Amino acid sequence: MPQFKYRVRDYRGTAIEETVEADSAVTLRTRLREQGMYVLQIAEVQPSALQGAFSLEALQTATTRITIRDKSLFARQLAAMTSAGVSLVRSLTVLEEQSTNRKLKKVLTQVSFDVQQGSSLAASMRKFPQAFDNLFVAMIQAGEAGGLLDQVLDRLSKLLEDQDRLQRQVRSALAYPVTVLILAVIIFLAMVTFILPVFKDIFKQLGGELPAFTQTLMGLSELLQNPFAWAFLIVAGSGITWLYRRYNNSPGGRRVVDRIKLALPLFGDLIQKASVARFCRTFGSLVRSGVPILSALEIVRDTAGNAVIADAVDEARRVIREGSLISPTLKKEKAFPPMAVQMISVGEESGELDSMLMKVADFYESEVEQAVKALTSLLEPIMIVVLGGLVGSVILAMYLPLFTVFDLIK
Repeated sequence: MPQFKYRVRDYRGTAIEETVEADSAVTLRTRLREQGMYVLQIAEVQPSALQGAFSLEALQTATTRITIRDKSLFARQLAAMTSAGVSLVRSLTVLEEQSTNRKLKKVLTQVSFDVQQGSSLAASMRKFPQAFDNLFVAMIQAGEAGGLLDQVLDRLSKLLEDQDRLQRQVRSALAYPVTVLILAVIIFLAMVTFILPVFKDIFKQLGGELPAFTQTLMGLSELLQNPFAWAFLIVAGSGITWLYRRYNNSPGGRRVVDRIKLALPLFGDLIQKASVARFCRTFGSLVRSGVPILSALEIVRDTAGNAVIADAVDEARRVIREGSLISPTLKKEKAFPPMAVQMISVGEESGELDSMLMKVADFYESEVEQAVKALTSLLEPIMIVVLGGLVGSVILAMYLPLFTVFDLIK
């Protein structure tokens, strides 16, 4: 599709100059006028200029990521404008103009154009899975079908905000120990590589046989001073990482890895609670927005974030198709805590499944928050001990030969 560079003025008189794709200059002019723009100039971008634009703008757009927070802010702003009676096309145009995310800005330009041509908002968004996933599109589609687009958008923004907050809580729990462990390893390697060799000549002059622990660290020091050793470590580390990712991306491997994650001490319980909270919040929001249960379960399965949870949801979807309830299947799969299963069962029996799912999500999100605080408090002294142990081992290796010399003197 050809690209055109246009210059317009909006209803406030602000000059806007951008490069977009369009079928023709006439189509683009009509589209801009329908958006309330005063067209000053439209010119087709020639191949040479297009190539320059690709090397700069396209590269920046390709490296930009649309985050959950970007989508949440977009949904909340669109909900506010739709509720205020602003037309959908005008709302999309305004949001596209003020968007600071290059990739989202480009997507909204195409979505706005498709909506002007008569497509529904959900159908237009479905063309851009990198920006709007199945969850986003399904809720938009349900809102359009029920005439409650503003309410659904408001629920969607709340759902995305909760997901973002939950992810940040889990990341904060994992970031501290990982950071301290990396620093501890770096300090240990630096001391072994640069500090311990300084004492090597001193130990030789003192005479006597070095303790086994000191000899071991000396051997490690000599190994780390060899460039080929570092090359081997880099190649070996890259190979192990590649094998792990390939295994984790396979269906069977992903199940094994996720099952191990759930069985981890300290972290397993946190991962399970976070997955259950995400499942209940997403499933409840979809059901409350009018998405059929089978379709909602399919979407939740794809966004579960854990293969064990996804398998349990998939099995629940199968038995629901046969006329059974969700809770017995979740209890049988043992992927959910008993209390969550019981509350979901009560919701099914009372006919208020969506409300009960939201209560379960609130409870387990609170549990995740408390677990993060407790885990951080517990890991702080553990990481200090690990850091002190690594540094202390190098210091011990330097002082043990002195004790051997003292014994020889005696």
